[in-house]
Amino acid sequence: MVEEGTEEVHSGIYSVANLVTVLRLLLVPFFFAMLIRDSERARLAAFALYALAASTDWIDGQIARRTHTVTQVGKVIDPLVDRLLLASGVIGLYIIGELPLWIPVVLVLRDVYLLYGSYVLEKDRIILPVTYIGKITTAILLTGFSSLIAGWPTAGGTVLGIWLVYVGMVLSLITAVKYTFSARLALDKARAAARSV
Repeated sequence: MVEEGTEEVHSGIYSVANLVTVLRLLLVPFFFAMLIRDSERARLAAFALYALAASTDWIDGQIARRTHTVTQVGKVIDPLVDRLLLASGVIGLYIIGELPLWIPVVLVLRDVYLLYGSYVLEKDRIILPVTYIGKITTAILLTGFSSLIAGWPTAGGTVLGIWLVYVGMVLSLITAVKYTFSARLALDKARAAARSV
């Protein structure tokens, strides 16, 4: 991910960073298919695919920044891939009995809300910057889901990843509130500027 305003944004589509993002996207259905098989070998394969897709989120952002190839397309599809990774992970873990129902419900509803907010902002040509708390939230949830998929590390018979998921859920609600206030402020500014023209 790249923070808004830190790099020149290009209108092109083809870049190494975007290729990495597309490859991450292609891993999602394969990961999900492996996870819901719920066998030991399938879980191991699911963990490898999920960890690969999650870890390369950092790589595509670094490539885009260092090669000065941040694109408008990349700024849209990269967060979308993150949302799909989170959704596939939380739903898959619920299906195989590793998470209670309230966690996927809250997380999916939050993401639907954020996507709708992005759609509303897009009509006014507003793209909110990626925040550090948003990045940290995504990283914590992806790490927690990876731990639950792998089934380790454990302490007292409990996979420690579940505590990362709980922390991530609290942070995800905080980011949703922060996003709402930032979006409202950006919309008010844009509409006030339009009225003054």
